[in-house]
Amino acid sequence: MAIVFVINILYVTLLTLRLIFTLKGQKYFAGLFGIIETLVYVIGLGLVLENLDNYLNLVAYSVGFGTGVLVGMKIEEKLALGYITVNVITKEYEPDIPNALRDKGYGVTNWVAYGREGERMMMEILTSRKSEARLYRTVKDLDSKAFIISHEPKAFFGGFWVKGIRR
Repeated sequence: MAIVFVINILYVTLLTLRLIFTLKGQKYFAGLFGIIETLVYVIGLGLVLENLDNYLNLVAYSVGFGTGVLVGMKIEEKLALGYITVNVITKEYEPDIPNALRDKGYGVTNWVAYGREGERMMMEILTSRKSEARLYRTVKDLDSKAFIISHEPKAFFGGFWVKGIRR
């Protein structure tokens, strides 16, 4: 039972990482994880199918699957592969915020935006996912009421972003 649980955690963790590497365009890592994932899957499923009369193996397989999802997500969080684009809208128009972010090494494109209550500062910032939390804290320190939204860009070319993205 314990071996089925551990094998399924390993299987689903590998599955999660393979999917992440596939989505990030890292085909060789995705292929490698796919090979190992399939091997682990066949071994684990074989153990369960050989002992279908033991319901504890089925429970271990199911709980291992769910646990594997959590473990895979945690590993992905730690790897923090890729980059994010962060859009920030300040509560008030504050022209010093972009320069404060630039002084910390971020590439910032900014412009004046207009909201229901007047002028705002709109900024677009690209950073590595490893720096994501630090950027959010920095923005919140500069404007605690800033609206922040982020997304993962598929590709980018040229400009400051390619030359000096904060890592």
